[in-house]
Amino acid sequence: MHVGAGAHYQAELDAGRFCLQHCPQCGRHVFTPRELCPHCGAAPLRWVRARGTGEVHSASTVHRKAEDGGPYNVSLIDLDEGVRMMSRVEGIVPEAVRIGQRVKARVVQREGRGLVLFQPEEGGAA
Repeated sequence: MHVGAGAHYQAELDAGRFCLQHCPQCGRHVFTPRELCPHCGAAPLRWVRARGTGEVHSASTVHRKAEDGGPYNVSLIDLDEGVRMMSRVEGIVPEAVRIGQRVKARVVQREGRGLVLFQPEEGGAA
């Protein structure tokens, strides 16, 4: 039985592992999960553990009432592997997230599913 790339990615997160795809043909990493390399068309892609480090490309603060959880940020993170993903930076107030800030990923469980979130890297100020 073939498990699709998206389902495989989520299963790895659910198990606490942050993985990316890597193309053995052209040597580039791939995100979001897919069946073929978007750079060279090769298949199959290999799953590798992500380093989990990168920097904030952009960040927006979403404001909501305190009783609804308060404000949070939505950020685009450029991973050191050369791919970009959307997530959140936690551990600091949303308005303090800065473009160029170094961050480190962690996998958390929310409602029984794995999710990649980021936190500021030690000494990683922009």
